[in-house]
Amino acid sequence: MRWTLKPKPQAEKIVSLQKALQVDEVVATLLLQRGIETYDAAKTFFRPSLNQLHDPFLMKDMDKAVERIEQALANNENILVYGDYDVDGTSSVALMSTYLKTRSEQIATYIPDRYDEGYGVSIKGIDFAHDNDFSLIIALDCGIKAIDKVAYAKEKGIDFIICDHHRPGNELPDAVAVLDPKRNDCNYPFKELCGCGVGFKLIQALASREGKPVVELTEYLDLVATAIGADIVPIVGENRVLAYLGLQVINNNPRPGIKAIINQANKENLTITDVVFIVAPRINAAGRMKHGNYAVTLLSETDYNLAETYAEDIEAFNTDRREADKSITEEALEQIIKDNEQDRFTTVVYHETWHKGVIGIVASRLIETYYRPTLVFTKSGDRLAASARSVSGFDVYNALEACSEHIEQFGGHKYAAGLTLKEENYEAFKQAFEDEVSKTIDKHLLIPEVRIDFNMNLHQINRKLWRILCQFAPFGPGNMTPVFMTENLKDTGYGKCVGEDDKHLRITVSQGGDKKLVCIGFNLGDKLHLIKNKNTFKAVYTIDENYWQGRTSLQLKLKDLRE
Repeated sequence: MRWTLKPKPQAEKIVSLQKALQVDEVVATLLLQRGIETYDAAKTFFRPSLNQLHDPFLMKDMDKAVERIEQALANNENILVYGDYDVDGTSSVALMSTYLKTRSEQIATYIPDRYDEGYGVSIKGIDFAHDNDFSLIIALDCGIKAIDKVAYAKEKGIDFIICDHHRPGNELPDAVAVLDPKRNDCNYPFKELCGCGVGFKLIQALASREGKPVVELTEYLDLVATAIGADIVPIVGENRVLAYLGLQVINNNPRPGIKAIINQANKENLTITDVVFIVAPRINAAGRMKHGNYAVTLLSETDYNLAETYAEDIEAFNTDRREADKSITEEALEQIIKDNEQDRFTTVVYHETWHKGVIGIVASRLIETYYRPTLVFTKSGDRLAASARSVSGFDVYNALEACSEHIEQFGGHKYAAGLTLKEENYEAFKQAFEDEVSKTIDKHLLIPEVRIDFNMNLHQINRKLWRILCQFAPFGPGNMTPVFMTENLKDTGYGKCVGEDDKHLRITVSQGGDKKLVCIGFNLGDKLHLIKNKNTFKAVYTIDENYWQGRTSLQLKLKDLRE
């Protein structure tokens, strides 16, 4: 691991913020590193509230979208709410459809089949809308590149409103309204909303036209927070407000579908990390293993007993998903070794039988072993489909764009993308992608980095600091869990490997004083030799709380150790 100590803010700024907030140097430094320099900025950060949200009509085309929906509602038109099959898409569809159903009975939902239709707006979906007299489609978490599909719908007399957050191409679809903060001509102040976040801004705008304040939409925030966590968007600005308040809804009064998932997992007081690793994979499993409709049905259900039944089905899909991703990851790792590709700049693997629903997860798993931009391909109809994942600091979307002559279709983000290509172009693409990455990637980025916020002494760790750190949550990109480094540590003599195959490390450390803290280092069992025989070492860690036999104590969650 590369250890990178973040630059320390200017001393006078630290002192000034310490005085203004009555906090210690550690807290002032952490805030300044997050761009928080004043009392008012800190108040906004620590006390997220709905009045911090921007006016939705600042988003380009919002007035057009609201006008067209109000016209459809007034004329009793049939409205089809259309969305992608992942967590962001299904959450968006559940949010928009449940809101619109409070104002009309002429609302239906449509999720494309991952295997039959693929990602985004499909001809089949438009034909369904035409055959069933839908005159308006609201597309969520997709559509920004659906130029031909929107034109096809227009020929059939169907209007489109697009709510997306992916990067647009050079041309926008000819829709009634295209809501996407990443449009070059959109001056909306916050650019990093997820698809469900854009959907929420649309219902906020619709509600405001009825004279309803945004507080009346609080019940929808459990969906928005789930999508924010799952889509790994920066948890800053509006996303921080929506995630913070959405977590309160998840923990205090979630919709029946989310409550059923939480109860099945037997978890209380969920953090955004719990949402990412407990709630999101189960919602995703529906679209991966069966159909995204199952997720929308679960998230829209108002009867808890029914929701429990749907959650059981989704739990079964999730079990199947786990088994598939484990076996495919093993096969992919074997393929890399068999083809002698351990020392490349990229991982590109393919097998025609791999389950399309889990190739994105497998790509992430492969990065845990070979830390480099990764694509996992499988057969999808007469094409090959892939999920791409990247390493921190490298834009895989740009790399794919440079290889576009070999690609049929692609879309996504800096760190995650999807694409399709013809089978005969696979080898040429694989080489082109390797060449492009090898030319453009900073070689440092191929070594996992741990970014350290503060070099501190053990005596600075106490309950007061822990309570303040908890208020920095929810954590995620743009506001990661604070990481600390401490030097001149010694094991007090109880250090040992624990867990299956002695994979983990458990030690109790001191720093030349009376203070002792227990540390747990997952997958750090091979570092035991560094702490033996009273060797002095340094550690990088986060601060955590440990519950054991009814007692609560602070502990350090080790990320790495060095002599």
